[in-house]
Amino acid sequence: MSLNFRQFSAILASCMLCLCGCKRSEYRNAEGMIWHTQYHMTYDSEQDLTDSIISMMQQVDASLNVFDTTSIISRVNRGEEIEIGKHLTEVYRESVRINRLSNGAFDPTLGPLITAWGFGKGHKATADTLLIDSLMAFTGISKTKLDNGRLIKQDRRIQFNFSAIAKGYGCDEVNRMLARNGVANRLVEIGGEISCAGKSPSGMKWRVSVDRPIMTDSVIHESQCVIEITDCGLATSGNYRNFHTSASGETYGHTISAVTGRPVRTDVLSATVVAPTCMEADALSTSMMALGSKEARKLAESLHYPVMLVLNDMSVWENEEFKALTFFEK
Repeated sequence: MSLNFRQFSAILASCMLCLCGCKRSEYRNAEGMIWHTQYHMTYDSEQDLTDSIISMMQQVDASLNVFDTTSIISRVNRGEEIEIGKHLTEVYRESVRINRLSNGAFDPTLGPLITAWGFGKGHKATADTLLIDSLMAFTGISKTKLDNGRLIKQDRRIQFNFSAIAKGYGCDEVNRMLARNGVANRLVEIGGEISCAGKSPSGMKWRVSVDRPIMTDSVIHESQCVIEITDCGLATSGNYRNFHTSASGETYGHTISAVTGRPVRTDVLSATVVAPTCMEADALSTSMMALGSKEARKLAESLHYPVMLVLNDMSVWENEEFKALTFFEK
């Protein structure tokens, strides 16, 4: 999800004044770049915790960044049998759970296919059917397991790419770090994924704008709706900014099917999920993109999590749980 941060900042700024005679809380802001995207954080603390925020993101990066050749996941991808540590262990276990929950739609072993289709740093797309079929022979998280703190692969060529869950996990880890430092009121946003708790400067829940999915490779922020949330995670997945156009003019997005090895043909333009953690919301929103609206609705109904799907014709499906969060809808 890409947070409409200007609108979000305006909402926060308009709520900064407290009632006369009350002690004013000191809400701080931290922002910058991580994982080729922006982060924005607002938290209520007497201390400036910017260094701790950056340190936590760097710890997650050192574990999960597939583009860093020294990261733990890169070493695993090269076939090294090493102790993978807390961060990768948690993300792997959640990936296995969501893989089962989504009947295989979510699978972080699609790294070679993601590369083959041109989504990733320095990669060009291919439509080589033989190559895609050969790559399918060594994908599937079921072909991997945890064993005494190590991540074991049946085939050394299996490659992990946790980009569909890592930002959400990073949000959760920063959120938990702030909580450990006594910060009750906090909102952590990395690349549009959000983990939040407590109250906003207004003394109310956090108001967040969800972007309307406009098909463009430029960053355009137009609000689909504004929702009020707290003590949860939120994520939106979509193909409307990360896509390629083939020589024949066909447009395809970055969500790859674990069944066909090819970009999914889905009627879902974007999927927004609110869940107990941002890691779970991140993985589920990706799953719902891959599943299509019919199966995504079934999954939403089984979980009872707030979900909004924007379909290719720009129509919107949202369950009652999501409607209950809506503060403003266009």
